[in-house]
Amino acid sequence: MQQQTAAQPRTKTWTLDLEIAEESQDATTVKAALDTGDRTLRTRTTAQRNPDDPPVPAIGDEYAAGRALLDLGRQLLHEATTDAAANAKSAQ
Repeated sequence: MQQQTAAQPRTKTWTLDLEIAEESQDATTVKAALDTGDRTLRTRTTAQRNPDDPPVPAIGDEYAAGRALLDLGRQLLHEATTDAAANAKSAQ
């Protein structure tokens, strides 16, 4: 049986890029990219202003960016699940 050694601590830097664009007074779009060094996950989301609300661009930024981050999180969890399944299969 092969003896396992303690893993060396490691530090990685992942880069998140959010490009926020006001398409109009009523819509904000975010293009987001998460670069992990091994892969880049991307998404594009939009937030529409409720016609009954006064225009406040910062709120549209927050909604669109939040949606982009949620989608990147879902993508990252999907990648992790796929990688874990492949890892478990290769260990058999």
